[in-house]
Amino acid sequence: MAIRGVIVSVALALGLMGQVSEASAECAPLLDVSFRPLAGKDREPVHLCDAYEGKVLLVVNTASKCGFTPQFEGLEALHARLSERGFAVLGFPSGDFMNQEYEDEGKIQEFCTLTYGVKFPMFEKTSVKGDAANPFYARLIEATDDAPAWNFHKYLINRKGEVVGSFGSRTKPDDAEMVAQIERLLSESAAP
Repeated sequence: MAIRGVIVSVALALGLMGQVSEASAECAPLLDVSFRPLAGKDREPVHLCDAYEGKVLLVVNTASKCGFTPQFEGLEALHARLSERGFAVLGFPSGDFMNQEYEDEGKIQEFCTLTYGVKFPMFEKTSVKGDAANPFYARLIEATDDAPAWNFHKYLINRKGEVVGSFGSRTKPDDAEMVAQIERLLSESAAP
């Protein structure tokens, strides 16, 4: 526990994106991070445990200027269709792959909203690969041994806060296998 305290203190002191927090004992370690909402520089960070505990999550690193960008439409449709059953798509804009994301978060938000009608939660622009990966993505990569190779890589997290699937960029939001896995997870309880 002392090491965790040191890591938390260092992360907070350095002002790292994707802050590690002092979470309650119930928080799944994977979700024990906070991110500021996209283009919400004056808004409080969202602690993923507090906001999404007990939900099935599809976490996606996004980019506005990528060949896979039309997936936004399918991701929004999936989120809208299943959100009432305890599902959420979480978007993390990143310029890690050939700088295919705008620098300005307001422009990212405007593009996603006006072009694709995105209403699912989008968070601050961040890094998702290598040594610069934010703590959340570092945990996703460690849990799956599968780092994003490009934009629109998807990680599936069950109601217990455990990553249970990793899907490459070419996996579309309406992929039958992925949707079937999401449906199975939605029918399961979060209790141990």
